[in-house]
Amino acid sequence: MTLDTNYLRGTMAAVFSLLQHSTCPENLSFHFLSLAHFENDLFSSIKSTFPYLNFKIYQFDPNLVRSKISKSIREALDQPLNYARIYLADIVPLSVDRIIYLDSDLVVVDDIEKLWHVDMEGKVVAAPEYCHANFTHYFTKTFWSDPVLVKVLEGKRPCYFNTGVMVVDVDKWRKGLYTQKVEEWMTVQKQKRIYHLGSLPPFLLIFAGDIKAVNHRWNQHGLGGDNFEGRCRTLHPGPISLLHWSGKGKPWLRLDSRKPCIVDHLWAPYDLYRSSKHSLDE
Repeated sequence: MTLDTNYLRGTMAAVFSLLQHSTCPENLSFHFLSLAHFENDLFSSIKSTFPYLNFKIYQFDPNLVRSKISKSIREALDQPLNYARIYLADIVPLSVDRIIYLDSDLVVVDDIEKLWHVDMEGKVVAAPEYCHANFTHYFTKTFWSDPVLVKVLEGKRPCYFNTGVMVVDVDKWRKGLYTQKVEEWMTVQKQKRIYHLGSLPPFLLIFAGDIKAVNHRWNQHGLGGDNFEGRCRTLHPGPISLLHWSGKGKPWLRLDSRKPCIVDHLWAPYDLYRSSKHSLDE
């Protein structure tokens, strides 16, 4: 996970939910990526909240990616830490051969070990995938009118996956030089503006239709609404193991503003920063 002062409340809730629903919480090991100037404060926050948590904080150098980022449809998507997932394999120790990457705007309501043990079947990434996606929404006219670029998607199944919940075979990622492959697409984006969203489209260009699909229950995403207005959304039918407030609307902000969506009350029990005023009001 990444650690950011703006999303710390969300991260704490996510960690709490993981510990609450884990059969063996002592088996969980957390790798946090953070910007250097916040590292000490964030370390203290986590240590005081979860004194027995097995974790390590790694400094993420924003200069690795800052010059490669193109402006997207939402400012939050343009922050260097949003791209840190690309560099995970280069930052975590070589002894780590598999990781689960999680965004900070989610809670897990099942034992994460079930996701950890997914059979990758030789794939680099495992995640819930949604096929028959309309890729015209993700890429610009510049992309679709360039015969060389369009060829990249030729023969690929149009399958979307959300990069906020991924199991990654770190060894295969390193050996396949996937960090460089993502960076190459970011360079093309700088030159030609081929997509609108932040870090997702390069993943689709590289991995679409070629990941290990896991049950949709592991990412009930989109609960934050769209990227512009963040309107309320309802849950999709079916069993749920993970609730994800991807989109503009974050549950802690909506709860604080006294304008929560119904689904935000599913996040509230994991909120460790809940003010006493909230409790009294309720």
